[in-house]
Amino acid sequence: MTVSETCERTDEIAGAYRHCERVVREEARNFSYGIRLMPPPKRRAMSAIYAFARGVDDIGDGPEPACVRLDLLDRSRQRLATVQEVLRRRSDVRALEGHPVLTALADAAGRFPIPLAAFDELIDGCESDVRGARYETFDDLLRYCQQVAGTVGRLSLGVFGSDGRQRAEGLADSLGVALQLTNILRDVREDRMAGRVYLPAEDLEQFGCTLELDESGVFIDPPWRLHKLIGFQAERARAWYAEGLRLLPLLDRRSAACTAAMAGIYRRLLESIAANPAAALNSRVSLPTWQKAVVAARALTGVER
Repeated sequence: MTVSETCERTDEIAGAYRHCERVVREEARNFSYGIRLMPPPKRRAMSAIYAFARGVDDIGDGPEPACVRLDLLDRSRQRLATVQEVLRRRSDVRALEGHPVLTALADAAGRFPIPLAAFDELIDGCESDVRGARYETFDDLLRYCQQVAGTVGRLSLGVFGSDGRQRAEGLADSLGVALQLTNILRDVREDRMAGRVYLPAEDLEQFGCTLELDESGVFIDPPWRLHKLIGFQAERARAWYAEGLRLLPLLDRRSAACTAAMAGIYRRLLESIAANPAAALNSRVSLPTWQKAVVAARALTGVER
């Protein structure tokens, strides 16, 4: 490879990473507070992971007909296979020209032991979304949470590194479940309006809820029943946070700070929902920017642990 070809390749890869970092800043704001705490090489690799994951998630939530979204998810699976083939053959990442996220992901996976096959599970979970899957029991929902969120935790561990990889993977999976349960509570109304219900049928039956909406988009279930349902789900999520956060001592300082910032923001979101279920059931709850910045700062100093 000539000097000019080397420079060209370097510029292309740098541009691909910049694209991924922009996606994270604009589309994954909660996670961006944690990712920016990482040293540059790991920050870029994490951005590539989240940019690809975000692309898959956006397809699952897209406005296109189900058949179109399923086809797009299959294309994502094929593109992932192309990245894996490039790495297997040790080919030039310029073979992925025109796909900055794939270019960045291939470069990151060449530098860190990122288990790219885990993305297949993420795609499986998004396919369930598109098909309108519902969950009878919590065990059914747990498998979905592990697919769409636990996998991202395991992918991130490839960048973080850890003591006791097998134990760390289990804890990362648990933390991913906690984050996804928080997402589900945050989006109960939004998901229901899109025809999706994630809360297990057995829990709805236990609390006498249907999650049916009236013509104005308001839940018809008695508010006190809904509030008890939300409180029950919040307590379950707290237990998964308690388990998942045992991951932090297994990580280096900056990786632990990144993880603590992400988890801290979502835990505060969970507590906000638990404190005011009515607001969560009528709109999408979020934290103010200043509060997210405080959580990130506390994570970096080790306070948010």
